[in-house]
Amino acid sequence: MESIPYDKRSGKIWFNGKAVDWADANIHILNHGLHYASCVFEGERVYDGEIFKLEEHTDRLFHSARRMGIEVPYSQLDVNHACKNIVNIQKVKNGYVRPLIWRGSEMMAISAQKNKIHVAIATWEWGSYFDPKLKLNGIKLNISSWRRPAPNTIPWDTKAAGLYMICTLSKHEAEAKGFTDSLMLDYQGNIAEATGANVFFKSTNGELHTPIPDSFLDGITRREVIKIAKSKGIKVVERKIKPEEMKDFEGCFLTGTAAEITPVAQISKFTFKVCSLIKDLNDSYQSLVRKKSAA
Repeated sequence: MESIPYDKRSGKIWFNGKAVDWADANIHILNHGLHYASCVFEGERVYDGEIFKLEEHTDRLFHSARRMGIEVPYSQLDVNHACKNIVNIQKVKNGYVRPLIWRGSEMMAISAQKNKIHVAIATWEWGSYFDPKLKLNGIKLNISSWRRPAPNTIPWDTKAAGLYMICTLSKHEAEAKGFTDSLMLDYQGNIAEATGANVFFKSTNGELHTPIPDSFLDGITRREVIKIAKSKGIKVVERKIKPEEMKDFEGCFLTGTAAEITPVAQISKFTFKVCSLIKDLNDSYQSLVRKKSAA
């Protein structure tokens, strides 16, 4: 399925309140979301036909919209119901859901006070974000030449389209050099995150260290992994981490809705082991996301 371009797929997409044919879910080229990044979105995983943490994702979607000055023409309950409905219509068992909200085409300038707000939800079968063979042995990251901006320059706590421009640039830069992904530093030069996932490090004494999310998203998966780790008696330290500290860590992994828990074998010149702690956290996370179907 992944080889089919997304505009050539079949089925239905929830579009402004109703399920329309996939090919008919179109917008005009002169829309504010495309030209000025007036767009927020979410990424959700479907496991065994159920959307994991749907309500939390919808909460964040509406938070992102409010921060962007967008008044959503539907309630959160409406969006939750629509997400579940389109998953059922598309018969997605293990896949991805993409709700998005954007400003339309009534005004084409910086100001968009009169633009209609549009909402769409698409879903499709989707496997691992990273190559499963790479995940088994740990992926390799470079360190991006781009940095996460200072929190007073962007709505950093949103999942807004414009914030991902430097992520695409960073990932392309990494791939051109033979890496799978890229580690991004924050505006102060501390470790921030990967291009679409949070990062954790395992110390030699068994603690987990992870950056404070004060200029990038505090991921929903990140929070769940912290809960799992603490339930196992693992100490989790949230703090500022300098790049040179990576030499002192023995393990590393990424977390995210798409990435799930992905071990990291290398970041630039620093190497890590895919240790038993990471494997155990991954096993527990997989059990958590599939617990409804197992019940």
